[in-house]
Amino acid sequence: MAVRPITITGEPVLHRPAAEVTAVDDDLRALVADMFETMDAAPGVGLAAPQVGVGLRLFVYSWVDDEGESWRGVAINPQLWQSPLGTEPLDEDDESEGCLSIPGERFPLRRAEHALLQATDLDGVDYEIEAHGWLARIFQHEYDHLDGVLYADRLEHPLYKAAAKSVKRSGWGVAGKTWLPGVDHLDD
Repeated sequence: MAVRPITITGEPVLHRPAAEVTAVDDDLRALVADMFETMDAAPGVGLAAPQVGVGLRLFVYSWVDDEGESWRGVAINPQLWQSPLGTEPLDEDDESEGCLSIPGERFPLRRAEHALLQATDLDGVDYEIEAHGWLARIFQHEYDHLDGVLYADRLEHPLYKAAAKSVKRSGWGVAGKTWLPGVDHLDD
């Protein structure tokens, strides 16, 4: 296992749809192990393959809910359904979101309260998780990565403009930018 560099916005693999996984083999198992190690080192609650420069439709997640239940797994070739978005005013604290590919930044973003994830695990077993709250947010965020969408792409004006300024100020938005968890400290 190894911590892999995390791609930063502007890297082409982050901005295009990822390809279906066609085989679960030793190479894929090694990738998933590296992704878990990278996510944990970052630290993060989810990591999609495009974020480590691999254009495949898979993500890992790890989160402990308020009841102490641990949610940790891999979603290969996932499908995601979500409830309609709420219409109440955006709560800047409860709906604040960040991304390891836009390190150090957080902006409020409306996500669906409920989501249904269907995917395959590393043993080739299909599974389904009905997620609510923060877990639903994690699934939506990571699933977006598989379609080439970053959370900042979904922000409404003026938040979208603030995120774009931050990316430009940091020198990101171009190919070739990465950071290595445990080594680089981009939010200092």
